[in-house]
Amino acid sequence: MTPSCQTRRLNTDDILRLPIQAPAAEIAYGQAPQQHAELRLPDGRGPFPVVVVIHGGCWVEYATARYTAHLASSLVKEGWATWNLEYRRAHEEGGGWPGTFVDVGRGVDALRDAAAKHPLDLRRIALMGHSAGGQLALWAAGRHRIPRGAELHANDPLPVRGVVSLAGIADMRVYLDRGLKDCAAGELRVMGGNYQEHPERYAQVSPAELLPLGTSQVLVWGDRDPIVPEALFDDYEKRARQAGDRVEVVRIKDAAHHELCSAQEPGWSQIVAALRGLLQ
Repeated sequence: MTPSCQTRRLNTDDILRLPIQAPAAEIAYGQAPQQHAELRLPDGRGPFPVVVVIHGGCWVEYATARYTAHLASSLVKEGWATWNLEYRRAHEEGGGWPGTFVDVGRGVDALRDAAAKHPLDLRRIALMGHSAGGQLALWAAGRHRIPRGAELHANDPLPVRGVVSLAGIADMRVYLDRGLKDCAAGELRVMGGNYQEHPERYAQVSPAELLPLGTSQVLVWGDRDPIVPEALFDDYEKRARQAGDRVEVVRIKDAAHHELCSAQEPGWSQIVAALRGLLQ
């Protein structure tokens, strides 16, 4: 196949050009400017099921909540409220270890306060994350597994119905060893080092080390994804099932990494169906 005939893959800039809906509110969960979430609501009185949307970008400067605003806007059309979460990343003051993870946990739990003012159904919450955001979504669902006394232990984390991981980094040790070097150049910056130096940190946040997460997981992969391919994490899928978790795998045909974040791509209907299965 000549280069002129090859399928053009979406990139970050393509996603940023996709249409978005203005949020109904931007709600702070902390004092830093990054500690906020965009709340979008469908038409009607509610209360509405909620999809928490978490962007990736290697936990650093490659993406913000603007990247997932199109996802959050598109999901509202399905009748769900969306909570597009921003957090301090590893290159920002207060981000990295443990701030990035503290932010995501607090940001999810802040839905309790938001529900006091907005028509949200806290009995039906699903988490959705892309790439590094997939790791954060899986972690947020499984953080009740972090033992008391550990740095990131939280009392009474908000329960969720399940997680849809879009090309999520499900095993941080594997990604450090075999992942894209732009994200994993000898260490993961968000972790402040590698797992030989900080095994206790990886044990608290890598989904593979928290199994069983105790919640339903839908792992969505693009079959042309060179950035976070399913092949890196097939052992995670097996181990999660063996541990007793309900795991569904959805493979999007002819999709690379960023196609999973566009509602205009053919795989969108499969992603919506996965969420509907969690929230019905």
